[in-house]
Amino acid sequence: MTRLFVALFTLFPLVAAAQQPSVPAEPQVVTTGVGVVQAIPDRAWITIGAESRASSAKEAQRLNTEAMTPIQQKLRAAGVPADAIKTVGYDVQYEWDYNNGKRVGRGYVARNTIEVRVDAIDRVGDLLEIAGTSGATTLGGIRFDFKDRTKLEREALRLAVVDARAKADVMASGASRTIDRVLRIDEGSISGGPIPRPMFREVAAQGAAIAAAPPIESGQTELRAQVTLTAILK
Repeated sequence: MTRLFVALFTLFPLVAAAQQPSVPAEPQVVTTGVGVVQAIPDRAWITIGAESRASSAKEAQRLNTEAMTPIQQKLRAAGVPADAIKTVGYDVQYEWDYNNGKRVGRGYVARNTIEVRVDAIDRVGDLLEIAGTSGATTLGGIRFDFKDRTKLEREALRLAVVDARAKADVMASGASRTIDRVLRIDEGSISGGPIPRPMFREVAAQGAAIAAAPPIESGQTELRAQVTLTAILK
């Protein structure tokens, strides 16, 4: 009898708890907001390359150093800081040609590619001209971006939250309700920039002069942010 009483005493609280009605979930609304900031890029990167050929790898490297050194020296003399010039590619390869189905060696080619940060958009064309008249064999690969990109991204996010909250208010009003509180805001994607421009010029011959600095226009671009807002209705 004692064992039966203990078992029943233990069981009844569990059965009572299981029979309690569940608390209804708070009504929610979920919206997606988009914020767009338009701005004109104020920074650019340009790609400059030098290519040299020789019968040996060592000689190709030597010639390539001779070709690239004056390019970097003249860029720095034109006011480009040393930390704005970065090597992004360097390789030495043996090249082959095919003649009547047979592979014929052409010798070694050394390639050196640098990327130059330009903090004044109106100087891009001039710097390309300097590089082209200093021994570069390839020019281009221009891309644009913003010096204070973080500030623009945060403004786009702020506008996205404002947009999401406005949509939530409209949806709540349509249901004859109001927003009680914002439960959460989830950051989505931020798109826009850096902006590439498909300009890539191969200089006809090493050291060939470019007649004039090419006109470069960055145009206007936009940063787009997206957020998801979840709010509780009342």
